[in-house]
Amino acid sequence: MSYIDGFVIAVPTANREKFLEHARQGDALFIELGALRVVECWGNDVPHGTQTDFFRAVQAREDETVVFSWIEWPDKATRDAGMQKMMDDPRMDPASNPMPFDGKRMIYGGFAPILDIQD
Repeated sequence: MSYIDGFVIAVPTANREKFLEHARQGDALFIELGALRVVECWGNDVPHGTQTDFFRAVQAREDETVVFSWIEWPDKATRDAGMQKMMDDPRMDPASNPMPFDGKRMIYGGFAPILDIQD
């Protein structure tokens, strides 16, 4: 079964196009390094909770939109190798390719699917 990396970030709403350009570059590199699929989702129906929610998780401000993304890999070994190559790739150097959001507030993790139901 595949392996999934999940991400939640707060992107300044005014930076949507900058985010898309950054994602196109980075996501193409993930595919080059073995990912099967990369999905970027711009929040448009994200509720505010009473105890916790996506906004609190990334300390989103009023002028920011929550973005939920995931990368599907064939397996964890491919993911581990791909992520290491990604970190070493000069195309992802923040000095020459800055993130259009505050990466310190990003939450992320790797997940092993335990159930996959498809039509």
